[in-house]
Amino acid sequence: MQEATVTVTLVRPNAKIDAPPVTEDIPVRRGSTVAELARTVNDGDAERSVVGAIVDGRLVSLKHELEGPARVQLLDLTHQEGHRICQRTAIFILAAAARECLPASRLRIEHTLSNGIYGEFKGPERFSAADVARLSKAMQRLIDADLPIEARTLPLAEAKEVIRTVQTEQERAGLLQILDQLDAEHVTLHTMGDFTDYTDGPLLPSTGYLTCFRLRHYMPGFILQIPEQLSPPRVPPYREQPKLTGIYREAERWASVMQISDVAALNDLTPEKAKDLININEAFHEKKIAELADQIARNKNIRLITIAGPSSSGKTTFSQRLLIQLRVNGLHPLTLHLDDYFLSRDETPLDEDGNPDFEALEAIDLELFNDHLARLIEGETVEVPTFDFTTGKRVWTGRTLRLPEGEPIIVEGIHGLNDRLTEAVPKASKFKIYISALTQLNIHDRVRIHTTDARLIRRMVRDAQFRNLPADETLTRWPMVRRGEEKNIFPYQEDADAMFNSALLYELAVLKPYAEARLAEVPRTSPNRPVADHLTWLLSHVRPWKDDAVPPNSILREFIGGSTFST
Repeated sequence: MQEATVTVTLVRPNAKIDAPPVTEDIPVRRGSTVAELARTVNDGDAERSVVGAIVDGRLVSLKHELEGPARVQLLDLTHQEGHRICQRTAIFILAAAARECLPASRLRIEHTLSNGIYGEFKGPERFSAADVARLSKAMQRLIDADLPIEARTLPLAEAKEVIRTVQTEQERAGLLQILDQLDAEHVTLHTMGDFTDYTDGPLLPSTGYLTCFRLRHYMPGFILQIPEQLSPPRVPPYREQPKLTGIYREAERWASVMQISDVAALNDLTPEKAKDLININEAFHEKKIAELADQIARNKNIRLITIAGPSSSGKTTFSQRLLIQLRVNGLHPLTLHLDDYFLSRDETPLDEDGNPDFEALEAIDLELFNDHLARLIEGETVEVPTFDFTTGKRVWTGRTLRLPEGEPIIVEGIHGLNDRLTEAVPKASKFKIYISALTQLNIHDRVRIHTTDARLIRRMVRDAQFRNLPADETLTRWPMVRRGEEKNIFPYQEDADAMFNSALLYELAVLKPYAEARLAEVPRTSPNRPVADHLTWLLSHVRPWKDDAVPPNSILREFIGGSTFST
């Protein structure tokens, strides 16, 4: 008897950036797995370059069975969700190896650091390079054994009993607390041999799919790296980022002092203690901004302050608060708006696909901008342009600016750390600030909250509040925003003279009611549904807070509204 078949629509990314995907109808045996489909379309080659799939708007593992007509997008390491599947599998294997090598220690994954993941072991003995070597060997043994990884979706009560039964005291510390707070009927656990854990999404089907990794000692913890791409499979050299490391370490210490290192601790706060956390967190921000202003004021050579950071870092509010603190120090800075120096749209450079690249440095009239910077610093009165976003042209209205003698200019924009933007000003006269929201909260020890997810939630809420953009549109634009950050901001972050972390320990609790309502509106058929599902899953662990205790000058007000500053 002939086997029953179903037709799936295979979705392949278009070679042109942001162009509609290419689709192809393929008949497969009913009940075939995504892995079998991958083998079919790749003619049996590079089977393990595919690490997961999006099927009808849902992120699934390679073990997912195709029972009916479906729209399937195969994922590799070049896709964010594919990379995360491999990354969380590597963490899962590391945690299993830690049970063998460091049974008395508690593994905690902290954050992304450069092109790796930073984590620490808390235990009776100092974590050493010898421990890293033993862990690496144990991980490699698990990978070489190609052990199957099974996913089980269980009723919440049953899942908690499994955790109590199979996990060690160190492994379940904090995990049962967040599961006790979770309002969900079912949760998914992953098991490999006698090791089981709660993860934030699908894993690879077996340990052997993780073709290579690197674990290196990085005091007082470690850096875990996986390939950035699978062809050829290789782990890139680690890129040292001392300034970013320092700001993350400060965030770790701050979370430890406040005793809020994971979502469960945040959820446990009483309303009175929640208000205290808001006030203390905001005071910490104010203190750091005041320290930056003091540092600038002490250096009389500084004539230009540039502020740059990725999307939804709170640059606008930060700039306004820094301006106030500089005035407290007796300075009277002048703000120069970079947008006004955009080239007219018909002069904007094109990207590789022939589309206007508004985020390119060359989209700015660099010659005019530098001429005005130099003349202002030299004390001249300068007529400055205004960019008309309706017509897409720069206009001259007779508006003039003059910088008082010895005062600095403030410029905010994505290219602020790139010296090409301000090449007319000597380096000794510049002070460059990098700002980002570097969240330090975890769901539990081995599941961190990605900084990019926290920023995306901020942006989604702001877009809905102030730009009348639905979440689906924000999610559609996000990959393009991220590409611009990777090209124009992150390569220059270590060139900053100072860094400011705009993350607030409490922000997800306040953002949750705003964000969940918007995420629920993303259509199930939208290609953005997997991201919306992940953010919804993340927020499901957070208990909502009212926003009435958030002060009007908070960076968070830039996203939820009610700011004392014009945003």
